[in-house]
Amino acid sequence: MSEAFVRPDTAAFLAFLNSQEGPKMHEIPLADARGMMLAMRHVADAEPTPLAKTEDLVIPGPAGDIKARLYDARPARDPGPVMVFFHGGGFVIGDIDTHEPYCTEAAAQLDMPVISIDYRLAPEHVFPAAPIDCEAAARWVADHIPCTGLILSGDSAGGNLTVVTAMALRDNPASKPVIAQYPIYPAVAADATTWPSYVQFKDGHLLTEESMTWFMDCYAHDTSWQSAPLDYDLAGMPPAVVITAGLDPLRDQGRAYAAKLIQSGVRTTYLERPGTIHGYICLRKGIPSAADDITFGLDALKGLLAELAA
Repeated sequence: MSEAFVRPDTAAFLAFLNSQEGPKMHEIPLADARGMMLAMRHVADAEPTPLAKTEDLVIPGPAGDIKARLYDARPARDPGPVMVFFHGGGFVIGDIDTHEPYCTEAAAQLDMPVISIDYRLAPEHVFPAAPIDCEAAARWVADHIPCTGLILSGDSAGGNLTVVTAMALRDNPASKPVIAQYPIYPAVAADATTWPSYVQFKDGHLLTEESMTWFMDCYAHDTSWQSAPLDYDLAGMPPAVVITAGLDPLRDQGRAYAAKLIQSGVRTTYLERPGTIHGYICLRKGIPSAADDITFGLDALKGLLAELAA
């Protein structure tokens, strides 16, 4: 297998990360693992982008209240598109705080409200708690936030939740349409281990084989459409921008998802950011070039929305 291109700032960050001693995230108590991801935000990510409005929300869900947070560059606006964002973290870690810097930046660059959803996590709440919460939250946003349509987005596990929520709302529409989907390095296949990118990048590239196994063991997922959407019908899905990272074990799943969307007749833009790793949207300090990657993806989404509005 040929040697993959690695950017200098990515290589420096991985050298730092891989030189750290001590137990790995999957080897420590769950609360500490979640705290480690939040601590990583303060070490490796940029500060939140200042906005006119940040508001905590409480969404009634089928199993209790779902916390959410609304970000907006404007204090008030006429109804327009709203992004509903589902954070990554393997369905086990991550929350609205770990992804706050990215969500504020997305709200600023898109000039659009972004609502980040704090869905239930495993192992306390195993599959399908997360997709149930995300669908309920998206429906609530459509009903209660003045808007003309929803853009569903998320990274990694949140990319999976983006896709399965889009499928749910395709088959049983919400009160406002899903006008676009933007999954970021999504996990969409039943078995990650058979993909060439998994074999090539499963160790030493932040997202490791051991951590992925731990995440999936905690999540206790099956092979239904709510877990492995790549294996199911994608016709009629909303227009998409799909973005992957070149050094990501999940890269080939994202490629395959974009290809299947295109084959299914869905308006799709596929982007790949070479030389960088899974998780880059939360690594603007650790990998400075990630800022350009974020803008590159959001610009593509803006282009898609402009085409759809024309």
